Amino acid sequence: MELVYPAVFYPDPDSSAYAVTVPDLPGCTTGGDNLPEAIAMGIDAASGWILGELEDGKEIPPASPISKIHPDKEIGEGFVSLLALDMDTYAAKYGSKSVRKNLTIPAWLNTFAEEEHLNVSKVLQDALTDLYKKKAAIA
Repeated sequence: MELVYPAVFYPDPDSSAYAVTVPDLPGCTTGGDNLPEAIAMGIDAASGWILGELEDGKEIPPASPISKIHPDKEIGEGFVSLLALDMDTYAAKYGSKSVRKNLTIPAWLNTFAEEEHLNVSKVLQDALTDLYKKKAAIA
């Protein structure tokens, strides 16, 4: 899932640093020592915010049109830019919440798994992870 959210960048008048806020994601604020770092940190913060919501089973807020987002003059002069989020890659790297799934397998296969002391959930997770990595490598 790829998402795009507008962010507001506020330069520090005394350095090359920037503060970054993502207005559509309450409390999503970060910064960087320079503009490239601030952009990277903004992407990371927004991705983490959204992943947390998704892992908690919550809906994520829709992104506002960039034309509706303006810097807060009380904070300082700033500008608006877009952050492109690759949630599949981010979740593969940082996701941790498990989802319970029920599974039906043939009795003979269950007997084999028990005899081999295999954790069927772990075997399935490993197999799905391998398939995901192969597909990601092709894309």
